[in-house]
Amino acid sequence: MDTEAPNPGKIGRPRGFDEEAALEAAMRVFWAKSYEGATMSDLTEAMGINRSSMYAAFGDKETLFRRAIERYRARPMTYIREALALPTLPEVVPALLHGTVEFLGSSGNPRGCLSLQATLASGTDAEPARDAMIEWRKQGEAALKKRVQQGQRDGDLDKKINPSDFAHYLSMLMSGLGIQAANGATKTELKRYAEMALRFLGY
Repeated sequence: MDTEAPNPGKIGRPRGFDEEAALEAAMRVFWAKSYEGATMSDLTEAMGINRSSMYAAFGDKETLFRRAIERYRARPMTYIREALALPTLPEVVPALLHGTVEFLGSSGNPRGCLSLQATLASGTDAEPARDAMIEWRKQGEAALKKRVQQGQRDGDLDKKINPSDFAHYLSMLMSGLGIQAANGATKTELKRYAEMALRFLGY
């Protein structure tokens, strides 16, 4: 008869979890509550893991946030890359605004845009996260500017228009739709606002 005591090191293996699903959940918590507004309890509860598992898999809160915004760029925001890849600027601009309306009007998403709401109002402790979001938005505007410049070279934009200003104007329109969505605007209302902007732009 085997009388050897059980080896505690072989009992109670760590509970496995879906890392992708946990990261998706964290992204949505930051999206809904902002970086500072999302507590560790909010995050771990939504992710379905304890703090030690979170730290082991994702690092600290700031590191988790950086991974969450990269996921946001790679998943919900793919419509922007798809729009920028269209062959002409008269196709790109409507696709950006219509895509923003579809994205913001989805009933499955938190209201508004994570890129705006996550760190706009933040204290000193959140400065690294805020700086990460500023850099993230600048990268997006740089990609938009590059596409506008290409459109101008192709003859899709009047040579008198500053491409940098036009890119920032488009970014402002998209951000404005995000603010209206956060304020409770419906998808139908957002669509009207986008169509009005496109008429003024001549698209």
